[in-house]
Amino acid sequence: MTTVTTTTATAPDTTAPLPRRALDWRLRFGALSLIWGFSFLLIKVGTDGYAPFQVTFGRLLFGTAVLAAAMAVKRERLPRGGRSWVHLTVAAFLLNALPFSLFAYSELTIPSTLAGICNATSPLWGMALSLVALSEDRPTRVRVAGLGLGFLGVLTVLGAWQGFSGLDARGTAMALLASLCYAIGWIYVRRTLAGTGSSHLSLTGAQLLLATVQLAVITPLFTSMPTHFPLIPLLAIAALGALGTGLAVLLQYGLVAEVGPTTAQMVTYFIPVIATAAGVAILGESLTWSTPVGAVIVLAGAGLTQVRARGKR
Repeated sequence: MTTVTTTTATAPDTTAPLPRRALDWRLRFGALSLIWGFSFLLIKVGTDGYAPFQVTFGRLLFGTAVLAAAMAVKRERLPRGGRSWVHLTVAAFLLNALPFSLFAYSELTIPSTLAGICNATSPLWGMALSLVALSEDRPTRVRVAGLGLGFLGVLTVLGAWQGFSGLDARGTAMALLASLCYAIGWIYVRRTLAGTGSSHLSLTGAQLLLATVQLAVITPLFTSMPTHFPLIPLLAIAALGALGTGLAVLLQYGLVAEVGPTTAQMVTYFIPVIATAAGVAILGESLTWSTPVGAVIVLAGAGLTQVRARGKR
């Protein structure tokens, strides 16, 4: 549920009428925001009927099916080369299997609203890691200020001045760790899979396939086969996978190709807003003043961490 970072972007098609193109990408941008924002609600509903690992496995299975269909339509092939598959196995664990499972487990004890806000800290973790992991991406003062502001927002969301009372520490830590996994995973992908020659669709399809295999191995070790299959949670898992994982990736890549990665990644700032609104309106989750205020501070800080020095992209 984090935005997809890409290293290249296809030149936009200039043959389409400009007004229609602008409307089309804005609609897709809004659809992507809604899909990823509602994903946390779907996780919560899914865990009402199934174990967290089962939710994650189903999510990956349905998501992989969507990407497999897209690859078949576009006649894309899976990447070649053993080294790429080794790196993709690690990426699948860091970007899919582990964070998806952590979010599913976290929502057993924390509201979907809090999970959605924790997801928005991924750019902050990425900024912090870039201090030591990406020598070519040294931060500016503005970005460092954004890092500090963002984590101040996290403390506000958690109600640090109250001693974090009323929060499940374990569930919150899992959600924050899931967000950290995304940051680590994208740094790993940037260092190991950039310039492989394979398309982003091919790489992501292989990545989701590997993550599905990982969960297929892990899930039976920790959970037993369900004795019954509650319909609503099952439909939530199917939607989470097909829409929140499969279709969302396709929408994201289309946006990157048409309007560029900078505009496309702005979807990150809408996800916690939608996740909070959905959790409160549909699931009846409680909301104190510190949650929306802290979320705004987190998003402001995350926005500052994405500001580049003049002359850099």
